[in-house]
Amino acid sequence: MASIANVTISSIGARVLSLPALSRASCSFMSSSKCYSKLGFNPLQHRSRSLPSRKLVVRAARTESQGVSLGLRAPDFELPEPLTGKIWKLEDFESHPALLVMFICNHCPFVKHLKKDIIKLSNFYMKKGLAVVAISSNSSTTHPQDGPDFMAEEAKIFNYPFPYLYDESQDVARDFGAVCTPEFFLFRKDGRRPFELVYHGQFDDSRPSNNVPVTGRDLSLAIDTVLSGQPVPSIQKPSVGCSIKWHPKA
Repeated sequence: MASIANVTISSIGARVLSLPALSRASCSFMSSSKCYSKLGFNPLQHRSRSLPSRKLVVRAARTESQGVSLGLRAPDFELPEPLTGKIWKLEDFESHPALLVMFICNHCPFVKHLKKDIIKLSNFYMKKGLAVVAISSNSSTTHPQDGPDFMAEEAKIFNYPFPYLYDESQDVARDFGAVCTPEFFLFRKDGRRPFELVYHGQFDDSRPSNNVPVTGRDLSLAIDTVLSGQPVPSIQKPSVGCSIKWHPKA
């Protein structure tokens, strides 16, 4: 559901609570102290702590991911990567046990809020066999800063470890049922069977104006579960972000 967020939000004494530890056998993005030191931050705290009061103003069309059923077969796509000029297809990722498809863009404050941690999470799990691809479907007519030239610059500056593809026709976004940025689709690959959607939810509870630290908790737990061959819980919080900017109707 889309709404316009143009309010001053006050968060006083926000709490960050501990979560149950993951399996000791898995050095996950979240749970291992060694992983903390390598990634440069610790997403989980063993005790609650208070955060200072803060006020921020966010102006954006706030939209939640919705309407996509788990079990969906990953739609085929064939999209260019502005940075390299390479054309990527779904079949390029067939050898991987899981595929993360992210709909992002350059300008969205929700994407900017998570960007560095999306890169960290991707780097971490790509080493474990996860395939990752990012797609921008925003209209460059209404938002030139999200066009291919700026996408290539963004990918180069931030050293994206994943291909960042341009969906000029916006057909791929429609095929996936994507409505916002960021929006995350995690697919599982079982042998020769097609990629099957097992997670369509948020990165974590953090938003640009709620003072909740970015942890990648929800998405990383889903990826850990998929890579360990376990079923992903069907109760998932929707991703929240800016609406995809569709081309103006003629």
